[in-house]
Amino acid sequence: MKGAHPLPAGMRDLLPEETRERRELAGRVLERLELFGYDLVLLPAFEFAEVLERGLGALEPSEVLRFVEPESGEVAALRPDMTPQIARMVATRLQTRPPPFRLAYEGTVLRRLSGRARKRRQIPQVGVELVGAESPNGDVEVLEVCASVLSAAGLSDFVIDLGDAGIARALLANVAADRAALVADALGRKDEVEVSDRMKEAGADPSIFVELLHAKTLADGVKLLEKTPAASAARRLASLHEAAVSRGLGDRLTADLGEIRSAAYYTGMLFRAYARGSADAIGSGGRYDDLLARFGAPMSAVGFAIDLDALALAVRTANGATKPRERVLVVENEAKARALREQGVACVVHGRDGAKEYASAWGFTRVVEET
Repeated sequence: MKGAHPLPAGMRDLLPEETRERRELAGRVLERLELFGYDLVLLPAFEFAEVLERGLGALEPSEVLRFVEPESGEVAALRPDMTPQIARMVATRLQTRPPPFRLAYEGTVLRRLSGRARKRRQIPQVGVELVGAESPNGDVEVLEVCASVLSAAGLSDFVIDLGDAGIARALLANVAADRAALVADALGRKDEVEVSDRMKEAGADPSIFVELLHAKTLADGVKLLEKTPAASAARRLASLHEAAVSRGLGDRLTADLGEIRSAAYYTGMLFRAYARGSADAIGSGGRYDDLLARFGAPMSAVGFAIDLDALALAVRTANGATKPRERVLVVENEAKARALREQGVACVVHGRDGAKEYASAWGFTRVVEET
């Protein structure tokens, strides 16, 4: 039966126990975001393709799953990223409200399996967007919120790796976009040999990137870039790092001046969060001050998204399996079941025969049997 009805590549079901774990984790994350004043919004699973393409930036158009919407005949797309949807909402439905906008979202994004070693196309996320808050204060707030969320989720050992998109943009300003993308991929994997090869293929000197890969500290990297076009972006990163340290985040932070991910999308600070147990980043984000202007509402913006699958793996590695909430199987006693529900306890009434076997199969924490 396992292979009788296969799912599309990169998709999966969540069984009851996995679903309860996911909802519990998402609940902790959203509860912490609410404490920081981030209001939850719900977004549609698909939009007209033009809306998403206008704001994508961070994703290749080939990663978007498109279809023709029957009612209008227009091309629509399943969302590969929720940030453009937030931008649309801010520019239209929320345009009469004053900034800054602190919005949180939860949902699934869908992407094609085109990336290197990507095994998932269905990615559950919880994220925030802080729109109308300038750098560095907005950046520091988002970093603080991210660290607080990961702690609330149950992680005590994680790292937030900071970068700045302006560094890569300045250093690759004279490299063709297709070549720059190949360099970016190699840099993301810290592959020194491939970085050198790709830069040489582009007719550019690879030495600065190779030296950045070997820089031991942020200060070393800033000094290395001092006489390059990336000097101001490197100093900006150092200043942000200092501001975040002053807010108590120092033991969580590392800095990567060679980070080049999504340089066309981000305009300043960018970061990824990592923890043991997950090969993927458990969270990522950054500043994207150009995006809202594409929707007719030019404003600064910064945000991040938490990958709930990756976070669940990290939490499980750190703490073991989550202790299940109490769920009671009541044997042939409706009155007892009603009383338990009034106390907030989930329960089901079952016949006497096979009660213990049923409870074990469906994850009930105890059986109540009154003679």
